[in-house]
Amino acid sequence: MRRWFLLAVVLWLQGCSAVKLGYQQLPNLSYWWLDSAVSFNDAQSVHAKDALTQLQRWHKREELPVYADLLQRLATQSAEPLQAQQICNAWEDIDKAMDRTMLQTVRLAAPVALMLGPEQLSHLNQYWIGKNKDWDKEWVQGSASERLERRLDKTIERYSDFYGPLSAAQTAMVKAQLQQSAWSPEWGQRDRLRRHQDLMAALQKASQSNASALPKVEADLWGVWERWLQPPDATGKAVMQKMVQQGCENLAQLHNSASPEQRQRAARRLRAYEQDLRDLIKP
Repeated sequence: MRRWFLLAVVLWLQGCSAVKLGYQQLPNLSYWWLDSAVSFNDAQSVHAKDALTQLQRWHKREELPVYADLLQRLATQSAEPLQAQQICNAWEDIDKAMDRTMLQTVRLAAPVALMLGPEQLSHLNQYWIGKNKDWDKEWVQGSASERLERRLDKTIERYSDFYGPLSAAQTAMVKAQLQQSAWSPEWGQRDRLRRHQDLMAALQKASQSNASALPKVEADLWGVWERWLQPPDATGKAVMQKMVQQGCENLAQLHNSASPEQRQRAARRLRAYEQDLRDLIKP
């Protein structure tokens, strides 16, 4: 779900100063990650760095205020019980924000995609294959109970960062939610491979195009994003829709089980992130 992806991006650094420092260094951090995956040549590096700098400037000006307002709203709502639809509404706002960011990203990335050669595409493919193997080790290997326990550990860790330590009853509730999840490691593995192949096909096509084909390259990359977490097949769409609904319901259920102290902690964490973003917005 793209909404989970955005939450991970926005809140991936722990601690107030780390968020601000990480965002300020985002063009460099993003370039290092992309270069490790693609292995840019000198000319490609110049264009990639410029695109990432432009993207951050646009994002800081246009999107950070939107995120700060959203976090303010969520902090206020977190003091009270929540309905699943309230959570879904917030995630819809996140979806829209992420789409705006990806439109800008595609516009800036398309010229770089035109410059990619066989060596870069091969490097990226091998990088992705390695990441797929790592993903399989974490989520596919082992018995069903072992895989469930790994998912439970990750989920509890994410929730505990906002709410503090969960009670035994809350942990049992989260485990039951995971057992009923529409997502499975086998489905996740197939969908990950689908996304891998989809992106590589679009980049291969772009690398064989010239500058006059730039609008088509942009359209192709945007199509990859649209399909990235919204599978084109009916079965995949149904799984995603079920996952979205379960995500809203599960988070509402956990939040409504939270103690006053846990809710206060969550509100403080959200307000801290909001303040970080408002500090970053300042000239």
